[in-house]
Amino acid sequence: MKKRDYGLTFSRREKKITNQMITDILSWIFVVFLAVFLAYVLARTLGTRIEMAGTSMEPGLHNRQVVYVNRVIYSLIPPRTGDVIVFTPNGNANQLYSVKRVVGVPGDTVQIRNGKLYINGDIVDNYRDNIADAGIVEERLVLGEDEFFVMGDNPNSSEDSRSANIGPVKRTEVLGKAWLHMAGGDEGIGKVE
Repeated sequence: MKKRDYGLTFSRREKKITNQMITDILSWIFVVFLAVFLAYVLARTLGTRIEMAGTSMEPGLHNRQVVYVNRVIYSLIPPRTGDVIVFTPNGNANQLYSVKRVVGVPGDTVQIRNGKLYINGDIVDNYRDNIADAGIVEERLVLGEDEFFVMGDNPNSSEDSRSANIGPVKRTEVLGKAWLHMAGGDEGIGKVE
């Protein structure tokens, strides 16, 4: 009588590396590399992150609040009235970035009279309190080409374009547009209306 073998038997099959397997592996490597590269590019261009310093943009932005900056948009279009921009005062890269709202664009006439902001002779009602210090715009100031007049939303606690050591901001000094902020005010960045 023949003895039966009830155990498991394994036969070894040699796996052959096919051209399709190599193509699939290279495709996955390429996709992963492309995803990492795109993430890096987006982080460098759109995702610049800064931290607010001070209370000049309250109630929308608060001290130590993180703000993300869109660095691409102003290479396509210029800043507009109401935009919240991030810039280096006087183009000095050694200074902290400053975050302020654009209230005047090239060609506008800016003046503060009796605590109120006037752009091209029209009063801007967005500031609840009287502006205590008119600074360099006690007399009318006409903005030159590629100059922007910026102010904090809390102007009595803001060093901005009214100050002689900052003055109008040149387009070359603008890092980008503040477009997203984390943890803070309910009103957000918003626009001047």
